[in-house]
Amino acid sequence: MNNLHNYALGQWVAGAEQGKALYDAVTGETITYASSAGLDFGDMLNYARQKGGSALRKMTFHERGRMLKALALYLTEKKAAYYELSYRTGATKIDSWIDIDGGIGNLFAYASLRRQFPNETYYVDGDLAKLSKEGTFIGHHIMVPKEGVAIHINAFNFPIWGMLEKIAVNLLAGVPAVVKPATITAYLTEAVTKDIIASGILPEGALQLVCGSAEGILDHITSQDIVTFTGSASTGRMLKRHPRIVDEAVPFNMEADSLNACVLGEDAAPGTPEFDAFIKEVRKEVTVKCGQKCTAIRRVIVPEKYLEDVQIALGQAFSKTPVGDPRNESVRMGALAGISQRNDVLEKLALLTKDSEIVYGSASHVDLVQGDASKGAFISPILLLNKDPFNKTATHEVEAFGPITTLMPYQKLEDAIQLTKMGKGSLVCSIATYDQKTARDFTLGAASHHGRILILNRESAKESTGHGSPMPMLVHGGPGRAGGGEEMGGKRGVMHYLQRTAIQGSPTFLTTVTNVFQQGAAQPEANPHLFRQHFEDLVVGHTVFTHKHTVTDADIVNFANVSGDNFYAHMDATSLEGTIFERRVAHGYFVLSKAAGLFVDPKKGPVLLNYGLEEARFTKPVYPGMTIGVKFTVKEKVDQEKKNEEDIAKGIVKFLVDVYDETGETVALATILTMVKKRNQE
Repeated sequence: MNNLHNYALGQWVAGAEQGKALYDAVTGETITYASSAGLDFGDMLNYARQKGGSALRKMTFHERGRMLKALALYLTEKKAAYYELSYRTGATKIDSWIDIDGGIGNLFAYASLRRQFPNETYYVDGDLAKLSKEGTFIGHHIMVPKEGVAIHINAFNFPIWGMLEKIAVNLLAGVPAVVKPATITAYLTEAVTKDIIASGILPEGALQLVCGSAEGILDHITSQDIVTFTGSASTGRMLKRHPRIVDEAVPFNMEADSLNACVLGEDAAPGTPEFDAFIKEVRKEVTVKCGQKCTAIRRVIVPEKYLEDVQIALGQAFSKTPVGDPRNESVRMGALAGISQRNDVLEKLALLTKDSEIVYGSASHVDLVQGDASKGAFISPILLLNKDPFNKTATHEVEAFGPITTLMPYQKLEDAIQLTKMGKGSLVCSIATYDQKTARDFTLGAASHHGRILILNRESAKESTGHGSPMPMLVHGGPGRAGGGEEMGGKRGVMHYLQRTAIQGSPTFLTTVTNVFQQGAAQPEANPHLFRQHFEDLVVGHTVFTHKHTVTDADIVNFANVSGDNFYAHMDATSLEGTIFERRVAHGYFVLSKAAGLFVDPKKGPVLLNYGLEEARFTKPVYPGMTIGVKFTVKEKVDQEKKNEEDIAKGIVKFLVDVYDETGETVALATILTMVKKRNQE
């Protein structure tokens, strides 16, 4: 029986010696072996930086996003084979759906995120900072990909999702990755990676895989690298103290297993939709993936008066969860990932039972629909009861990473909040309530100790993704025991792989660097008019200086008649005492409307439509008799993909509309968004 293959330096290589045996979690038979013997981690990291990183950094955010989309579509076609292999990890079909389709879904999500970035290799972040009185010296922030490699050390419970949700982010950012899956389930990660490499979609060096031990890999990291870890808090803390991480100031993101809690609100009495949703959610989070989720519910906190009701309801729910071989369609909970994992869970259970009693399930017996309990890593769902959770604290300190949870009572909401905090930081906490004040008080009171809070009730239950499902566009991580880090989070997650650099200089030179117009920069007059130019021909900074218009009382009256806006400041000069206005004032939207009349070239041309307005503000009152003009400037260009062959080739152009008065002072500012045809469409 051969070793799994590692992917290093552009080659698939088995370990140089027979490695660690990997077993089928259901039957106990040996599947394969895993070894990294002979791999040179230093060479692998350099290969990623020099070959993979160099290629990715030459691509724009849009190109990298389309790459992720192509990869997601490719893996979707291959996923049936992953389901068959996933059964060997002890996962049911539903468990595998979370891992497989969930992982591919992350690729799709981050592919779509490309639209929030420019079609550039870099990103301009935030607003400019005026650093001088006359405005000739300004500052801004630019973000570029780090020139290192992302090293992902992943947990065993999600061998596909764990890899894909992380590489989706670093690849969009333009950073290559070396993935180290947990060895016990690495055979599933290897299968997916083989398909990824075979697709040819990623640049060579963008992804490498270590299936065996990665001991020593951190000895080769540099200050441009990023290390992420998912797993036990004790292992994470050990890695975080590695001398190279400390000496090179390497970013280290830790997402550790935590003692997540689910709270039943006092209003959620038995018989309410919230009570039913609560029981359903706890059952799901205890039994899905056989409780092997970093977000699983480990502590169930309920009003003391409902303690017995909850205990009975959970017992009934667990009894309706058939356990056994996940290939059997009637099975709802499979096996733990391996015998060693089951032994660890039972050791932790023994510690928990010093403070709590088992009120459902058994540490020594499990009824199986199908399978052999002596060979497979099966375990019963187990419910513990801790009647004195403020004094018996093992509940808040020991995690059994399996289908085990502890029920405990509380007297008032403040006590429930404090109990959730006794876990010293978690990835997620939930509350089932239909009382808005309870939801608000709990969320604000508990948020400091949890990375995510789910408010579960009848309004959201039908579509809620649930307590245990981190979403690509929201941060995943938590304080304290949960590791103190964060990943995913949409655009925010990409920033972890970019270097934010402050740039300073004149507005003209910063415009050139960023390719985004900075106020105060040179504004060469456009020729021909900007509305006569195709997308490719427009130059950031080029400006149309319009004719001028003197505002009259008739303008104000006519605009009020058309718009229906008869606000007193525009229409009643006798009502202005105590206001900031000296006399009746023109509508701000009239000023912008008139500005459009001044800057628009009305003939048919490359401009297809105006579809939005951003950052509009009125900076100075405009009174009858004042004369206004417009400086209409190309602020930024955003390339746009064709949806299909019949689609018009076009891009989005942001124009800065600077309306000024006869003194040269700005009275209104806005950014309009236009869709502009490309030249080759003609």
